[in-house]
Amino acid sequence: MDTPNKNESKGFFAAMTSGLSMFSNAMHRSVNGLLGYEGVEVINPEGGKDDAEEEAQRGRWKQEERDSYWKMMHKYIGSDVTSMVTLPVLIFEPMTMLQKMAELMEYSYLLDRADECKDPYMRLVYASSWAISVYFAYQRTWKPFNPILGETYEMVNHGGITFLAEQVSHHPPMSAGHAENEHFTYDVTSKLKTKFLGNSLDVYPVGRTRVTLKRDGVVLDLVPPPTKVNNLIFGRTWVDSPGEMIMTNLTTGDKAVLYFQPCGWFGAGRYEVDGYVYNATEEPKILMTGKWNESMSYQPCDLEGEPLPNTELKEVWHVADVPADDKFDYTHFAHKINSFDTAPRKLLASDSRLRPDRYALKMGDLSKAGAEKSSLEERQRAEKRTREAQGHEFTPRWFDLTEDVTSTPWGDLEIYQYNGKYNEHRASVDSSGDIAGVDVKSIEFNPWQYGNSSTE
Repeated sequence: MDTPNKNESKGFFAAMTSGLSMFSNAMHRSVNGLLGYEGVEVINPEGGKDDAEEEAQRGRWKQEERDSYWKMMHKYIGSDVTSMVTLPVLIFEPMTMLQKMAELMEYSYLLDRADECKDPYMRLVYASSWAISVYFAYQRTWKPFNPILGETYEMVNHGGITFLAEQVSHHPPMSAGHAENEHFTYDVTSKLKTKFLGNSLDVYPVGRTRVTLKRDGVVLDLVPPPTKVNNLIFGRTWVDSPGEMIMTNLTTGDKAVLYFQPCGWFGAGRYEVDGYVYNATEEPKILMTGKWNESMSYQPCDLEGEPLPNTELKEVWHVADVPADDKFDYTHFAHKINSFDTAPRKLLASDSRLRPDRYALKMGDLSKAGAEKSSLEERQRAEKRTREAQGHEFTPRWFDLTEDVTSTPWGDLEIYQYNGKYNEHRASVDSSGDIAGVDVKSIEFNPWQYGNSSTE
């Protein structure tokens, strides 16, 4: 593949600032010169112009690596690549998708406040702010590891929450999660759908997320916006989530509708979120505004959506401080859930923390991480062959497949329901006296149910 020379790139980026009349032709020349096909967005999301030329030629790989990767990937343009492509470990972060699901619990105090709140509209302010809060963590551009079938992740020691997630299907990849404390229960069935566009990837959250507030039994349903990963191969990789987020109170019919602004050229509008909390008759009651990487605020409004006189904008959520110059752009909470500090006693052998590929990557050994990843994937294929030879179907341990099928904007979804067996298991473990001094780090990763059965 030919790479544009420096003079050609200068011509494009100079054209971007010389007038709108030249914009379309310049864009066409840049895209064709860079990748040889149309439809790729080259953008500096940080807002600066001086380094735009440099950004267009930067990537996560060396020149020869990205050329090779592009040759491999171009045949998948327009396809769902959720589980059909083996990716190099150098683009991964030392965390799995199950752990990433748990990051939604960082600001769980907002759900506690929603449960304690008597105002039905403020409940949605708190709850929708909780749903927005995770997007600061989701802007990381490193790819988490795909969970092995039967893999789990457990989390305790945070806000009184017990969190459990399990990989319940491999084809298609599906995860189920359950979290609970004294104020709420959280249940999710997640199935990602993707569309590879060359230098970008559209991610559609084909899932169902439900939160039940315990005080009054209110049930909240969340539909998040899609996500776009930009500049996968060429340029600085960055994430955007343009579109609507809708949180509906299924008990009362009230809802919060929040619009995530798309990122424009030179970062215009990036991070901005605006919208309203509506009553059951779709009258605006509270306006909400902010940035998903900073904070969210609210203010009572009239039927035209204008702020009520003698009221002021009040902050409801603010992002926590983050480590400086972190290698993987982790928050303090991400480090916490990636450690054994949030692990319960006698961790399940299927837990993500115990994966040898994840640990090797965390320790900076890419070669070993790649070898361990390949080994786990081969063992997963071997287990499938054993299971099929025995005429068995995989059955999740902690979640049951229901007969419910729910419609989402991106396709139908089979629903998995938490079966409560984990509570029994955890109560049994915590009451036993034979696990004192057990080093959870020494447990061998073992999610297998066939051919190499777990000892749990």
